[in-house]
Amino acid sequence: MELSERWIKRFEDEGYSSIYELQDAPGTIHEERIHNGKVSLFVTDSSITVDFSGEKKEVKAGQRLDVPADTPYSIIVGPQGWIGIVGEE
Repeated sequence: MELSERWIKRFEDEGYSSIYELQDAPGTIHEERIHNGKVSLFVTDSSITVDFSGEKKEVKAGQRLDVPADTPYSIIVGPQGWIGIVGEE
């Protein structure tokens, strides 16, 4: 089973209602957003930087980041682009 398939299955097992693969070009910016439920990001390729209102966290290939419900955040895609699996409650 491929890495992305394993993480899709894992997020399904954790009960996420929306699970999808996302791929973006280098430097793509996802403007600040807030979700009512928890969001989990698993990076399969390259990296992203998640900005929690000024506190930045780099997430590299093979790493997972959980964003708590009602937490504002934005994402900046790394210099090589990225591919990741997203789970949303």
